[in-house]
Amino acid sequence: MPGRVPAAFRRARSAASARPHLPARLRSRRSRVLVFLGLLGPGLIAANAGNDAGGIATYSEVGARYGYTLLWAMVLITVSLALVQRAAARMGTVTGKGLAELIRERYGIRWSAFATLSVLVANLGICISDFIGVGAALGLAGIPAQVTVPIAALGIWLIIVRGSYRSAERVFVWMTIPFFAYPVAAILAKPDWGQVGHALVVPQLHADPTFLLLFVAMAGTTITPYMQLYLQSAVVERGSTEADLPAETREAVGGALFADVVAAFIIIATGATLYVAGVHSIGSAADAAKALEPLAGQYAELLFGVGLLGASLLAAAILPIATSYVVAESLGFEKGIGRRTEEAPVFVGLITAMIVVSTVVAVIPGVPVISLLVGVQVVNGVLLPINLGFIWRLARSEELMGEHRNRGPVDWVTAATVATTSTLSLILVAVTVLGL
Repeated sequence: MPGRVPAAFRRARSAASARPHLPARLRSRRSRVLVFLGLLGPGLIAANAGNDAGGIATYSEVGARYGYTLLWAMVLITVSLALVQRAAARMGTVTGKGLAELIRERYGIRWSAFATLSVLVANLGICISDFIGVGAALGLAGIPAQVTVPIAALGIWLIIVRGSYRSAERVFVWMTIPFFAYPVAAILAKPDWGQVGHALVVPQLHADPTFLLLFVAMAGTTITPYMQLYLQSAVVERGSTEADLPAETREAVGGALFADVVAAFIIIATGATLYVAGVHSIGSAADAAKALEPLAGQYAELLFGVGLLGASLLAAAILPIATSYVVAESLGFEKGIGRRTEEAPVFVGLITAMIVVSTVVAVIPGVPVISLLVGVQVVNGVLLPINLGFIWRLARSEELMGEHRNRGPVDWVTAATVATTSTLSLILVAVTVLGL
């Protein structure tokens, strides 16, 4: 609608005017902060949710085993993530519908049911691993997971179920602040910045299967199905319209850039310490944090632990929401953050069930995390090509998107991104299933 005030600015303006008793200077400063925060949202949240406990472990393994030599790949992966997030955000803004709902309407209930079942299985596994990540992060401070995980789970449930979408989104944005710990940790590690710059622009290859596997794993952990599913549905629930399209596009692309810069700093931090020291393999993100202390000092371990905690909390909150969005959209149920049980019983019930199950499993001593992640990796690997294929086809549809459809170079690069990422994902599935 021409002349309509964008949603982000409407929210910031109403929040700023809610406290007229503040002095003019403070109101002006508060307004600028609220406008800035209003511009942040689903794109930033979705991209950073992908930097979860499993993602941090993958990036740490890349840095420990190969130093900086895979940083050039992060540049290519960042372009791919930005294009995929851009397409999802624009579809949500233009159509007012989530991805699962569009798939059901345009391709039938069978595809929708397949996507729903796959997302449910994969997201539950990842959610469990992220609650384990919460326990592992606070375990670095000597606090047992049996104490910290239930408290974190209750807090997440209250934010999602008892708050509003606006309040939950603000909390999720604030949850991205701990990610700034990784650039600081990388600086403390004192890397050779000349080598870092060279690795960013000059591709370096290694002739061993592990190199290929880690390259594929980097792409898979950076672009995961639940991120796009959450992003598109959250843009819809945010109330964005076509007037907000430029802002939502910038925010989605900016979120992808920020998340992948964080990922690059994780690789730099571990490359400058673990790789140089000959520690070429780590078991988890928490193990990487512990290994940093004797090499870069206790503050590096602390910063890595803070980043792991923030990442795990954010992903543990987003995964139940993304899953519930998909199920509700696929089956036609009511949905929405802050909805009460009587208003959206399936949506709220599934969120609650995922948090409860993940909490219970995460506090069990000796839970086989690696086996769990391998299984999830296979499901995600199968789901990602399907998910990306739908995003590409729907985003370029003139009937659906009108003048805002993907076309020209953007469409060509997006198609190449979908084809390449899907191929890498299927390679990872094959390697995992064959046990190589």
